[in-house]
Amino acid sequence: MAQQEFELVIGDKNWSSWSLRPWLLMRQAGIPFVETSIRLRQTDTKEQILAHSPTGYVPALKWRDAVIGDSLAICETIADLYPAKKLWPADPLARAMARSAAAEMHSGFQNLRREMPMAVLEKHPGEGQTEEALADARRVVSLWRECRVRFGRQAAEDQGFLFGLFSVADAMYAPVVTRFLTYDVDLAALGDDGTARTYMDAIMTLPAMQDWVRGAEIEEAAKSPV
Repeated sequence: MAQQEFELVIGDKNWSSWSLRPWLLMRQAGIPFVETSIRLRQTDTKEQILAHSPTGYVPALKWRDAVIGDSLAICETIADLYPAKKLWPADPLARAMARSAAAEMHSGFQNLRREMPMAVLEKHPGEGQTEEALADARRVVSLWRECRVRFGRQAAEDQGFLFGLFSVADAMYAPVVTRFLTYDVDLAALGDDGTARTYMDAIMTLPAMQDWVRGAEIEEAAKSPV
């Protein structure tokens, strides 16, 4: 497909966790797209987004005169269009569990998301670590370990991700990785035996993830007064 086939509308790279998910998936998979960025938290942000998407939210994937909204829907669409990219595990059970993990992230962990919002470039050690948010974080650590031990390490091609190869599930959890770093969450206190920390390293060293962080730095520098 030509580069003009897709246009991905996203928000600020420092803050927009939902934008990161499909952006990371497409960049890591080597799928070209036109990137359109909308600055968030501005008086005209909603109006700017509505010019691209009827939902008024980012991200939005513009494709064939249609608009696909919602991070998970976009990721599912890309996985369907590019089966050779193996964006879901091939094994039926592993694929079912990967979809379950992605859906849990999509609909759950509200306390973690509310108390520790994504701020890729910022450091707020200890902030937002309420009992409820840490309960969510503990569940994430447990889920990562379960996926890695049962599926990732057993995969024919294990590259350190939840199910071996980078998948939609990893794209969905990438913003949580940044949250744990921003708020300096003590993973060992949440039951991590090193699996979660190693997994976080695998995500943060992805070339596409590093590009996202650099993009956030460029955006934030452009906002600063001269």
